[in-house]
Amino acid sequence: MATVGELLRHWRHRRQLSQLDLALAADVSARHVSLVETGKSQPSAEMVLRLAEQLDVPLRERNALLLAAGFAPRYAERPLGSTALAAARAAVERVLRAHEPYPALAFDRHWNIVLTNRAVDPFLAGVAPELLRPPMNLLRLGLDPRGLAALVVNHADVRSVFRSRVRRQLAAAPDARLSALYQELLAAGETGEAVESDVVIPMIIRIDGVELWMFSTITTFGTPLDLTLDDLAVESYYPADADTAKYFERG
Repeated sequence: MATVGELLRHWRHRRQLSQLDLALAADVSARHVSLVETGKSQPSAEMVLRLAEQLDVPLRERNALLLAAGFAPRYAERPLGSTALAAARAAVERVLRAHEPYPALAFDRHWNIVLTNRAVDPFLAGVAPELLRPPMNLLRLGLDPRGLAALVVNHADVRSVFRSRVRRQLAAAPDARLSALYQELLAAGETGEAVESDVVIPMIIRIDGVELWMFSTITTFGTPLDLTLDDLAVESYYPADADTAKYFERG
């Protein structure tokens, strides 16, 4: 099992920071960072969290750092439907409802959809039942011909956007399940292309005999203290032209 120093060094290298860079950001000495990384100094739980904050370590991995340092995990993981997260779930549901008549959905770090608004329902009407079984996965829906892929006019563009976003996730924090999903759905035909900006590439869907041009934005919780909330993202779709806006506004 890796020591806390080895894990911190791993994250520092991943973030491409020197020991001095990290020390300045965390307001500690570079020597102290070096001693922690080499195991010559045992950091307190507060120091582990301070360094992890500056390294932008996800909460799940901060728990791993604390365990490696001999401390109890700081961040709980509770289902979104639990009583403890009732207020957070209600807030997400309000965000989704407020975005109607346009589609919006919430998904976790593995792209499993946990909540949607009513505007999403018509797009799922023709989806194969096996893709709708929990956990319903946004990547599968978007890329599988039995899902939404058959409706997407610019499928290659959308696939590139998905590929770029998952790559960034994996670059920020390794994840075995997400890596497996990437290999299954996105690795084939990989060319190394980079998408400059997701927001300027519309998703064009042909439904009911019309083409809908949409773009999306991602919203995340700013300062979550729960792993479920840290993993959660809300994707909101907007009309990219007047005809698409009219389609949704007519219901």
